[in-house]
Amino acid sequence: MTGIRQTYNINRNKNRRARRSVFGILGVIILIAIAVLLRYYFYLYSPIIKTPDGKDVSLYIPTGSDYQYVKNEINSLGVLKNKRAFNWLGQRTGYPEDVHPGRYVLSDGMNNQELNTMLRYGHQTPVKVVFNNLRSVAHLAGRVSKQIEADSTSIIEAINACDTIDAATFIPNTYQLYWNTDAEGFLTRMAAEYRTFWNDSRKQKAKEKKLTPREVSILASIVDRETAKTSEMPTIAGVYLNRLRLRWPLQADPTLIYATGDYSIRRVLNSHKKIDSPYNTYKYAGLPPGPICIPSIAAIDAVLNAEKHQYFYFCAKDDLSGYHVFARNIEEHNRNAAKYRKALNNNKIYK
Repeated sequence: MTGIRQTYNINRNKNRRARRSVFGILGVIILIAIAVLLRYYFYLYSPIIKTPDGKDVSLYIPTGSDYQYVKNEINSLGVLKNKRAFNWLGQRTGYPEDVHPGRYVLSDGMNNQELNTMLRYGHQTPVKVVFNNLRSVAHLAGRVSKQIEADSTSIIEAINACDTIDAATFIPNTYQLYWNTDAEGFLTRMAAEYRTFWNDSRKQKAKEKKLTPREVSILASIVDRETAKTSEMPTIAGVYLNRLRLRWPLQADPTLIYATGDYSIRRVLNSHKKIDSPYNTYKYAGLPPGPICIPSIAAIDAVLNAEKHQYFYFCAKDDLSGYHVFARNIEEHNRNAAKYRKALNNNKIYK
């Protein structure tokens, strides 16, 4: 009887030790699993982006970039808190084989999952493309190329390759485009914006003035170069429309400056009026063959809503304020012009 009890106790102790071993192993497994899950959670959801002063930082990924470029670029920004976590998730989601170009905004506190999803699916943030007060499409290309990926040469080449596009096609404004927009994409967008701008109302106003939309833009470009004062643009537009109606030469000084190509000229001289150019509106009646700058919306609408009056002449004020005085006849105009010439001489402005 005693032997049986001893055998039972030995077996029970063995079972206890076995259960302790099993529970110990399970405990270790659970701890390992918890550690793995915590690391997984940390890699995915803890903040991985820390920006200076909490302000957004832009990451630019050019077309054709690979995963190594992205890693180098984001590291150079100094905002990535955990390079290992970024690479770990990138490798597991296939991002190295699926890099999308564009501009991506990195926000302070963004976690790895958010960052990976944004980059992997190409969820880029558009840029604001702004252009105004530009003399030519070359200036336009230079300005725009600083705001999107396309360079100025490719933009100019794309414009030159299209017979239907010139300075009149571009409506100065603020547009949202993706940073990796190429030259063709930019022109396609501008053509669409042009069609939207020239709605039925504007087309009807142009028709009432016996002008095409392009002719409105040509005249608007002259108005733009004549004055920076928006308030007097409709009055100046009215003068030119009066001259066109009577088939007078426009005699617009900005067209002479455009013909010379010397934009430093501050005083138009009689010698400039002898230039043989279709843009010499002293020599050739009617509108010049194209815009002399990229006209502003204000100038275009000034032509469409030109002031109706009996003025046929205008001259810069002798106070050199940039405003103009208007005249109905040549005698009145000559008096105004004499005052302005005297002011130029007094200020030693001879050319």
